[in-house]
Amino acid sequence: MKEFIQVLRDPRMKALIFVMPVIQLIMFGYAVTTDVDHIKTAVCDLDKSPQSRALIERFTASGYFTVVDNTNEPERLGELLDRGKATIGIQINHGFADDLKSGRQAAIQTIVDGTDSNTGTVAMDYAQRITQEFSRTRIVPGELTQLAQPQANPIELRSRAWFNPDLKSRYYNVPGVIAVVVLLISLLLTAMAIVREREIGTMEQLMVTPIRPFELILGKTLPFVMISFIDVLVVTFIGINWFNVPIQGSLGLLLLGSGLYLMSTIGIGLFISTISQTQQQALMSSFFFYLPAVLLSGFMFPISNMPEPAQWLTYFNPLRYFLVIIRDIFLKGSDLEILWPQFAALAVLGTALLLISSLRFQKRMV
Repeated sequence: MKEFIQVLRDPRMKALIFVMPVIQLIMFGYAVTTDVDHIKTAVCDLDKSPQSRALIERFTASGYFTVVDNTNEPERLGELLDRGKATIGIQINHGFADDLKSGRQAAIQTIVDGTDSNTGTVAMDYAQRITQEFSRTRIVPGELTQLAQPQANPIELRSRAWFNPDLKSRYYNVPGVIAVVVLLISLLLTAMAIVREREIGTMEQLMVTPIRPFELILGKTLPFVMISFIDVLVVTFIGINWFNVPIQGSLGLLLLGSGLYLMSTIGIGLFISTISQTQQQALMSSFFFYLPAVLLSGFMFPISNMPEPAQWLTYFNPLRYFLVIIRDIFLKGSDLEILWPQFAALAVLGTALLLISSLRFQKRMV
């Protein structure tokens, strides 16, 4: 109870606990996305025909491309890409319409800024699909008809995406952001609060009180476990109602997984408190763990694409397992029968981390 009072009496701590997770979730929920649209496009149409204009309209009507510049000089495309004012340049040469009318192969050129390889690759894929769809049509003034090509596509491909039919990256990223935010908050709260006692000189007063080391550890960590649970509920509520991310599975199972996850994060925060003498050291140590944990969790990059030594390191990362749990519960509605390996891994990892950190904390007290 004293720890709760101490935490809640500090206005800055209140902001850290309740306001920062909400702000981070909203910021990251919008910023962390792999969707590519409104690509800045420069157009050089040298043909000036109804056919070339119809092709450009296909690009703009798709919603993927936004024309930022029209030019009659091919050199201008390279200049716009050099200056970062365009991501893709489209050039249609003279004779484009004549080639289409005569049945010859008509070519257009696309130049893509490959600095961001993901955006460049997606932009080229979009351009190729739009061009292929356009090639199946015949365009003459006042007429737009579908060409009859019965043998052009002998195989019909029908695709369907499960769990995320619209393939919205936000549905995948927001649950991941929730896990990352909870990691940061629980880590900082535990590490900073315990070190603060040592820094201001009140740890000695706690040591002479008639309580055992185990009781002191519980008194210092349980409030932050409960606060972290509240943060889980708050950011989950915002993810569901603000970002409209569906939750297909059990909320109770999610809270169970969150409890096991918090065992690990609180254990790490407690360990950091034993190796830090000041709050500044605790803050730096927390971020020293936090950034590699995020990078080696599968949140940003697939674990299967990492080098094998890095993949082995991910097995000691609690965020790796919780990301699977929260995303599967949100999107797939998975139950314990499917997720038990992740739950078991978190239970083992959390128990070990809490045990090691508690023993080291008691040793420091003695």
